[in-house]
Amino acid sequence: MSIFSNVLSEEQFLCSVCLDVFTEPVSIPCGHNFCKACISEYWNSSVLCQCPLCKDTFNRRPDLKTNTTLRDVADHFKRMKVSDREESSSKPGEVAQVRQMIQERLQKVKEIKLSVELSQRDAEREIAGSVEVFTALVRSIERSQAELIEVVEEKQKAAERQAEGLIEELEQEITELLRRGTELDYVHQNSPSPIKGWSEISVHRDLHVGTVRKALSQLEEMLHNEMEKLCNAELKMIRQWSVNVTLDPDTAHPKLIVSEDRKQVSYGDIRQNIPDNPKRFECYLSVLGKEGFSSGRFYFEVQVRGKIEWEVGVARESIIRKGPTAVSPEGGLWALYMNRNKYIAKDTPHMHLFLSQKPQKVGVFVDYEEGQISFYDVENRSHIYSFTGCTFTEKLYPFLNPCNNSEGPNTAPLVISPVNHTD
Repeated sequence: MSIFSNVLSEEQFLCSVCLDVFTEPVSIPCGHNFCKACISEYWNSSVLCQCPLCKDTFNRRPDLKTNTTLRDVADHFKRMKVSDREESSSKPGEVAQVRQMIQERLQKVKEIKLSVELSQRDAEREIAGSVEVFTALVRSIERSQAELIEVVEEKQKAAERQAEGLIEELEQEITELLRRGTELDYVHQNSPSPIKGWSEISVHRDLHVGTVRKALSQLEEMLHNEMEKLCNAELKMIRQWSVNVTLDPDTAHPKLIVSEDRKQVSYGDIRQNIPDNPKRFECYLSVLGKEGFSSGRFYFEVQVRGKIEWEVGVARESIIRKGPTAVSPEGGLWALYMNRNKYIAKDTPHMHLFLSQKPQKVGVFVDYEEGQISFYDVENRSHIYSFTGCTFTEKLYPFLNPCNNSEGPNTAPLVISPVNHTD
């Protein structure tokens, strides 16, 4: 054991999560190693799938495969720790035999390490070649894009010329109709006519494509204003179904802090020593409302001001709370998610939304019988997204997730706001 210890220290075989010698070690894409049970439990209790050491984040949860070489060395290290305690009572021949076996194992480890280094260098060369190919492809795409833009601009100019020609023809036709109308006025001057004063109508020669564009811009602005009025009227109507939502601390994840009035929830970073119960979320940083709804309509508003990441919606009563929560309608969750001004409706599949303004307060409306859940930007009077065609068979509860600080300072609470019926 003493020879083994001179070459390799115990720290090289310790898992950084449990701080003990590796048990069934696995490697993750960033290169760090952990006990399979330790890294699985760490990811189960975290919103993000990331390395506990370097904080490298993975888009999807990696498949964990045992590092057999590291497992064999760690197991041998454990046995050597036991042998070290017994070495004082061993015979000299046995000690020599053990030392020789250690040397052989160390030589094997060195050979494996050399093989890995060679493979790594080969991989780096392949990556460098791939980068060159990718760079050439990007340049080709840029050239094609420039050519496409040129073609589009030419077609646009041709369309403008065609539009100007059509407008000129239209002017000539209108002038001819005016001339004929004036002649008809002399003929039918004593008969009532729905069209009067042809001579007062004039055709302006400055009518051109720019005028059409200006009209379209005005039409777009008018449409936006009408949509805002419509959404404002819609909000006024659905606010009549507002409910007094309070949060249920018995459902809150141990790292969440629920205010005394049960109207706010924030991330506390430290796992609280609180009783476990069947209702409490253990993996997902979530909390539910105290009251559930199994019929009719209900509406509530949540203030999200000051946060860089949050999730708000409704969840069914049977949503998974003790394991990985399925964040989709199939898993019993209908939610709107924001991460650094990127908005996602967690539908099936997830829908990426592009909002012109950042919501400070989100309204949530549920029509149980119609199977609809809608989200609104309350202060900007705009509709964000609607889940439609849903089928509800059990109670639905308001759902809040303030998220953690992995993306930066995010300690501001989610607040259940009182609904203003006078706006």
